[in-house]
Order: sequence, then C-alpha cells, then structure tokens
Amino acid sequence: CRHIADGLKDPSLAFLHTLLNKYTAKVLFPMFYLAILIIGLMGNLLVLYIIFHNQLKVNSTRIYLVNLALSDTLFALALPGRIVYNIREFDWPFGDFLCRINAVIIYTNTYVGIGLMTCLSIDRYLAMVHPHHFTKLRSVGVVKGICVLIWFVVFCQTAPMLFHNMVKNVNGKRLCMEYFGMDGHNNLPYLLLLACAFSYGFPLVIIISCYVKINHKLHKAAQKNTMSGKYRQNRRASGIIFSILMAFILCFSPYHINLMQFMIKKLCYQPSCEELKNFKISLQVTLSIMNLNSTLDPVIYFFAVKSYKQKVMSLLKSHLSAPGISLKTTSESVSNS
Repeated sequence: CRHIADGLKDPSLAFLHTLLNKYTAKVLFPMFYLAILIIGLMGNLLVLYIIFHNQLKVNSTRIYLVNLALSDTLFALALPGRIVYNIREFDWPFGDFLCRINAVIIYTNTYVGIGLMTCLSIDRYLAMVHPHHFTKLRSVGVVKGICVLIWFVVFCQTAPMLFHNMVKNVNGKRLCMEYFGMDGHNNLPYLLLLACAFSYGFPLVIIISCYVKINHKLHKAAQKNTMSGKYRQNRRASGIIFSILMAFILCFSPYHINLMQFMIKKLCYQPSCEELKNFKISLQVTLSIMNLNSTLDPVIYFFAVKSYKQKVMSLLKSHLSAPGISLKTTSESVSNS
C-alpha cells in the first residue's frame, strides 16, 4: 500500500486526510463527541445523585447500575482528548502516554459496560423466571464481588495497551489509536476473532436468551391475570432487558461485526489497499457509534430506577410547561404519582 496516493507515504495518513474530509474531522466528529460528553455525563451523574442522595435500598440491580454509571462517568474523561484530536485533523498533541491512557479508558468502559449489561440481564432473568432459586447469586455481597471481578478482568485485558506505543508520527501528524503496524502479527486475526466472540457474541446470546425467557413467562402470565403486581413487575424487567438489548445492538454490533469481517478477510486472503482504507474509515465511524453507549445507558436507568424516571419526567415537564405554570404542573405531577 505504499503507492496509494501522491505525497502520502503511509496508508493511515491516506485514510485520515483523503477519505475523511476536513469538515468531518474538524466539525462533525467533535460535535458528536461533545454531545456524547454532555448528555452522557448529565444522565449518569443524575442517576448517581438520585441513588446516593435518596439513599435507595441497596439491591443487585442498583449495584450493577451504579457501576455502569461510574464506568460511563470515567469514560467522559477520555472525550476531551478525542475532541481535540479530531479538531486538529487527527493530530494528537498530548504525548504517547496520554494516548495510551485514553485508549485504556475507552476500551475499559466498553467491555465493563458489556459485562455489567450481561450480568444485569441475568439478574433480571433470575428474579423473574426463577424467583425462589439462585437467590445467593443475587445477594448484595456476591453482586459486589461480580462487579469487582468484571473490572479486574477487563482491566487485565486492556492494561497491556499501557506498555505499547499508541502514537505514530506520519508526515507531521501524530496518529493516536489508529489501526497500523499490525500486519506483522500472523496470529492477530485469530486473537481478535476469539476476543470478539467472547466479549461480544457470547454476551449478546445471553442477553437475547434472557429477554426471550422473560417474555415467554410474560405471555403465560398474561393469559392468567394481566393486572397482578407480579405481572407489572415482570413487564418492567422485560423493559430493562429490552433497553439493554437495543443499546447493545445499536452501539456494539457495528464495531465488532466490522472488525470480525475484516479479520476473516485477512485469514482468507491479503486485503487490497482499497479494502484497508475502507476498513480504517469504518473503524472511525463504528468506534464513534460504540461510544454512544454512555448516552444510552441512562435509558436503562429510566426503566430500572423508578425515582430516576420520576425525576426525568419532572424535569421534562418543568421545561416544556409555560414559565408561569411550570412549578405548579411539576408539583401536581409528582403528587399524583
């Protein structure tokens, strides 16, 4: 790929400067990441405030949600660097070590989020389908241990990034977290396919299975009594897992499917320069989509934490109401609920 374009000695730079135009790099990506930063930070800090300020009862669901919110809040620390990187047209000014830190934060958030979503789905499945069994697995102590284990395992997987150069100087540009220098690793496709199967495919199958099982029980319960409190509780559990499933598919599927299809190509034949450039374009786009998970996680809180839902609805009503009657409308809606 050394003869891709005149004046460009590296396919990474050809990708960044030729195929992603300057408007996309300097305007669209920064605006996208800024929106993620604002919306995600507000939504996750709000749920942390509600859970801790209202001193809600500690249970398995809330422990998973607190860890999910903490992960997304930590992820916000990586976004200012990505915004500056895109404004400077893919030029990282903060040095190699901070690029490594940035990479570890982004991928730790991704896979901690996947682990917590999967465990939350299993937790709701056990609570609704097997309420009198596996109660120890849903105890506060065990769930805290599971969360610690998720953080530990994911950090062990991402920590090696701290010991590898993540910045590459190409024609005056310092590229950070780009796909380069990996062609010499013969086992890379196998390793990445195995990692995608374990960290994406397996959790997706579990979440879908939990959703199907809960809805099967809902269908059976609906035939008996749709007005019972247990039925409504099961409906809420179904809503939680559905929101998890939608967030999982929308955010994580494009990136992992894109990565897997390219690794399969590499196993079958040597991809052309054009295919490599297209892959690098799609990596930038799908990585951005994957980062949306921090803004969609508050949707899960909306279904899972009743007081969070009430607070969000109260804030929306107060902003949508006329100035003269907004306070009255909000107070009435809270009292009626």
